[in-house]
Amino acid sequence: MTPSKQAILVTGGCGYIGSHTVLRLLESGYKVIVVDNLSNSSYESLRRVHKLYAITASASPSAQFEDAALPIETLIPFYQVDILDRPGLSKVFEDHPEISSVIHFAGRKAVGESGRIPLDYYNVNISGTVNLLQVMEDFHVRKIVFSSSATVYGNPPKFPIPEDSPIDVVMSPYGRTKVFLEHIIKDLCVASVIKQQEYLQDRAKNANNNDGAEIERNYEWSAMLLRYFNPAGAHPSGIMGEDCKGTPNNLMPFLSQVAVGKLERLAVFGNDYPTQDGTCIRDYLHVVDLAQGHVAALAKLDQEQAAGNHGCKAYNLGTGTGYSVFDMIKAFNKAVGTELPYKVTDRRAGDVPNLTSDPRLANRELNWKAEKTLDEMCADLWRWQRHNPDGYSVSASIPHPI
Repeated sequence: MTPSKQAILVTGGCGYIGSHTVLRLLESGYKVIVVDNLSNSSYESLRRVHKLYAITASASPSAQFEDAALPIETLIPFYQVDILDRPGLSKVFEDHPEISSVIHFAGRKAVGESGRIPLDYYNVNISGTVNLLQVMEDFHVRKIVFSSSATVYGNPPKFPIPEDSPIDVVMSPYGRTKVFLEHIIKDLCVASVIKQQEYLQDRAKNANNNDGAEIERNYEWSAMLLRYFNPAGAHPSGIMGEDCKGTPNNLMPFLSQVAVGKLERLAVFGNDYPTQDGTCIRDYLHVVDLAQGHVAALAKLDQEQAAGNHGCKAYNLGTGTGYSVFDMIKAFNKAVGTELPYKVTDRRAGDVPNLTSDPRLANRELNWKAEKTLDEMCADLWRWQRHNPDGYSVSASIPHPI
């Protein structure tokens, strides 16, 4: 199936990673439907996607971009629906029977916060995802790219971290929701193979009793679990980026808000870890590269399905290079042109010393590789924050509330 004929449902499509992925999907020829409850995001992000897609189209004579002239509500159908709302999700699939795959971002995502409100995380992330999977099964949509996380590795035994590293000992409720969901999706894929085998056996037994009019069914699921490391940066245009609600939970958006004067100083959570400078090491990945990773995963799912292969596989999306907190402060200071204030505080619950990926499996099998540099990441983030100090603060009425 060619991308131009595929419709992809993106849950959490108004969020930071989701909106960048929506743009990349459109640029790659997919039709996109977005679901988001807007609890921690803004519809304005899709307005920015619409604008950027029009800019891409104006620079290209390709007929692929003819749809860029469509109004936003036609180009990107949007549903303000919570993934806990099963009837609401069902309506999306009823309205769009052309949906062939789902990219699932929706959920709560802050390590520290998850330790304070674990039940909320288990309810939204696990119950909501099970809802989504059940609705997908109801409507015979059995391809999913799942937004997992490097937090599933907990405190891993070796670095860089390969996909076969243990994932069952994690440090936070957020990380545990990702581990549980990976197991749920794997179990679903395994069960679907058994169901398909039983169906084929029954069909063979009853071959003499049907008139040949029955269309052969396929109950098998295909899933990609994308364990990405630390997304950062923004669209190079400065038009789209991360719109944090309240105090950011992650290093780079926190730093950027210090740079525009919204926060007084950065809190560095611990400088006594067993690393070169005592601060935590993370593998920072440009959000544009990450968005392209989801497009690559969809292409791989289609390739495997065309070959008759189904099942579930996990991939690391990262650069393979780790940077400490102090490394990131230095790099962002360079982009901003001044030294930003920080204060070392106590360790934060749930943090581990090092999370650096081994991305070679994705490089090889998904034909994907992170291309953007740390300097680009910091420059793009600063361009976004400098031009949008209050994020998507403008009033963004939804043209067609559903």
